[in-house]
Amino acid sequence: MELAKLNENHKLLADMAGTWTYNIKMWMNPDPSAKPQESKGTATRKSMMDGRYFVVDVTGKMPMPGPDGKLKEMTFKGMGIEAYDNVKKKFVGSWIDNMGTGIMMSEGTYDPATKTFTYTGEYEGIPGMKQKIREVLKIVDNDHQTFEWYEDRGGKEAKTMEISYTRKK
Repeated sequence: MELAKLNENHKLLADMAGTWTYNIKMWMNPDPSAKPQESKGTATRKSMMDGRYFVVDVTGKMPMPGPDGKLKEMTFKGMGIEAYDNVKKKFVGSWIDNMGTGIMMSEGTYDPATKTFTYTGEYEGIPGMKQKIREVLKIVDNDHQTFEWYEDRGGKEAKTMEISYTRKK
């Protein structure tokens, strides 16, 4: 039962509960000078199981290539579960969305000096091509957060996504 107790790490996650609007930039082109695709959406974080876990539901619109190769606006839906694992002494997360059928898992740490969570994980979007990723979530203040997604591209890390969150009042 000792390992099931909530602690200050669960409180960090609880402080992020609420409804957030977001602006996202995605660099789908491997050329770092290419203009990012931009879109908006809403994320809602809720406590589960007395604050042991937090579920985040994300909905937005994003331009994606259609069968003809031309960009079309699609509805994006995603869901994550975040927690602090007292056994591993790490933050843990899972992610699913309507752009695939896999479940991505990640583990991370929190740096109180910079108010930053850093997660690492791996996903396989194409059979046999495992992609190492790093996620950085910075708590700017109580009502603002930034999220960055980095991918390992042949041993070199590239930022391919950036999200700015604002808490809805």
